[in-house]
Amino acid sequence: MAEGNAASQNAGGEAPKAGGSGQKPTLFIVLAVINMVVVLLVGVMLFLGHRSGQEKVDVEEIIRGEQQNLQLDRMRSAGVGTLVPLETFLVNLAGSRGRNLAKVNMELEVSNAEVQLEVERLKPKIRDMIIIILSGKTFAQVSTREGKDNLREEIRDQVNLFLTKGQIENVYFTEFIFN
Repeated sequence: MAEGNAASQNAGGEAPKAGGSGQKPTLFIVLAVINMVVVLLVGVMLFLGHRSGQEKVDVEEIIRGEQQNLQLDRMRSAGVGTLVPLETFLVNLAGSRGRNLAKVNMELEVSNAEVQLEVERLKPKIRDMIIIILSGKTFAQVSTREGKDNLREEIRDQVNLFLTKGQIENVYFTEFIFN
């Protein structure tokens, strides 16, 4: 009779209820919510850990920069720093078709001994860059005091781009002759 009773319930369109089958959807929802909370917490922890690491690097960089500024201030107050002489440059000036030559001797003032060694090691690269800068200038661009000051700044800035141990503070022309 129990079989007949069960068959009549199935025929009525109702699904038989097994023990706990009504709890499956709520269990899946609870597990999904717990999973999302755990993923969110892991993401927050990673974000905060990454952020605190960046703050430490920024503080270290600030301290290092301040130390370099103090060192530069000491050097400036002491007068001229270490000078690295470069060999003579003899170049054709731009737009002169070989008629205007410039003979230039210069010395680079460096911020520390490490930069001096780096400049010595990179002298061929530095000379090449300076020759390119000089030969790209016209007589009118370098014949005035303002032109020489601009040239000095351009050389300093270009050389500083590839130095890693420090910087060139100044460029001093010890000889500047036009022909």
